[in-house]
Amino acid sequence: MTLIDRVNHHLFQPLLYQVATAALSPADIATATRALFPGQQNLTVLMGEIIGIDTARKRVKIVASPDCPYDVLVLATGAAYSYFGHEKWSDDSLVLKTLEDATVIRARLLGAFEWAETRTDPAEIRRLLTFVVVGGGPTGVELAGNIAELARSTLARDFRHINPASARIVLYESGPRLLAAFPERLGRYAAKALASLGVEVRLGIPVTAIDSRGLCAGAERIESATIIWAAGTAARPAARWLGVSTARDGCIRVDARCAVEGMSDVFAIGDVAVQEDKRGRRLPALAAVAKQQGRYLGLLLRDRVNGRTDPPAPFRYRDFGTLAVIGRRRAVAKLPFASFTGTIAWLLWSLVHLLLLTDFRSRLAVYAIWTWSWLTYGRGARIVAALPVSLFKPRENTRD
Repeated sequence: MTLIDRVNHHLFQPLLYQVATAALSPADIATATRALFPGQQNLTVLMGEIIGIDTARKRVKIVASPDCPYDVLVLATGAAYSYFGHEKWSDDSLVLKTLEDATVIRARLLGAFEWAETRTDPAEIRRLLTFVVVGGGPTGVELAGNIAELARSTLARDFRHINPASARIVLYESGPRLLAAFPERLGRYAAKALASLGVEVRLGIPVTAIDSRGLCAGAERIESATIIWAAGTAARPAARWLGVSTARDGCIRVDARCAVEGMSDVFAIGDVAVQEDKRGRRLPALAAVAKQQGRYLGLLLRDRVNGRTDPPAPFRYRDFGTLAVIGRRRAVAKLPFASFTGTIAWLLWSLVHLLLLTDFRSRLAVYAIWTWSWLTYGRGARIVAALPVSLFKPRENTRD
């Protein structure tokens, strides 16, 4: 087996927003890939960026490295954010998909308060302390809630010339409600919980322009130095490498056994793939789906290697529930048998995410940090190596 990745670590993405909001450090939710397979002699781990796949010769092309041959290929390259045709907006907004993204957002959030402390122009201070999140899914809701808690609790007494609690946090969602994948009752709870934290929730209002000074949405213009885009995803370019048809968002179509349509030796799982259940409904883009697909495919390939010829049963996703946290003692949980909000959902979210972390060291570290944060309202990952002044100075003539 050969595992190829452009980074050298496995990332627990569900807690990535906590790195972005200074609650956790990168090492708390990421583990070196090689450390996950101690003593496994039949595995080679390669750090490299894939740029293409030659299906005729069965080779994977890697930047500045020799091609890697394969007998069976599994693609799990994930998804990126989509700007719905407005790719220029990416120049002036931030996204949250990788550890690098999280550390950039953390530096921007903390740096905004530090830079505002040195300013004297009230308009500039307001722009620096205005944070906009676009997208009302779990990522957007979790980010907005945690930015509000960072400003109103953690940083509230740490500055002398500005009042961090006066920071303005705005969440935009083009749809009619938050958390569209959850029951409507939970979406309404999330909106009320965010409002109680001081977040301004704007529903049914699409963003129409983003530039280095702020954004426009509907008839409103907001001046902001920090805009985070958490709306819509698109698959990585794996489909283009294979030359196969895709769904509308660029995801690879796979059959009931996770094989790419028309290819018996190429499989795709996770956010890069689109798979339907027996009712014809698309499986959600959740970590739980990817994990179950990975286990299923591992067993399928093991049987193939062992010479088993009878076809395996089709993949079946088991929905054990979906969780989203909004803030301290505020969360929503959708389980197969019931839905919960508030403290019960928050405790359930905490337990599940601790158990899902990859290694014991991470579980122990995160538990200790969460306990300390609960008792003190503090956040221990507030280091900014250098103040990125250029990030807070708008460019000239950038408005659309």
